[in-house]
Amino acid sequence: MTHENESKVSPKEDRGSLDLTFIIEQHKKEIWEYKQKESDWINTQNLADGYKKVIEELSAKLVDQIRVIAELEKEIERLVAENKK
Repeated sequence: MTHENESKVSPKEDRGSLDLTFIIEQHKKEIWEYKQKESDWINTQNLADGYKKVIEELSAKLVDQIRVIAELEKEIERLVAENKK
């Protein structure tokens, strides 16, 4: 029994968008693109976390400096008052 009416498709022949290898390659490209986007997001998140830490540290130093300035202002006021006596 022969099947003369059956068409033979060579593995190299492109069958368009229904070709399983084409679909697999497209999915691989999409996965690679998503991984690139995820990598970019992770890098951005790491930078943001680093900036946040620096800002918190600088804010803490600023608060300390404000306290020192307030103490110095009180000392200046005390000395000015003492000199007026």
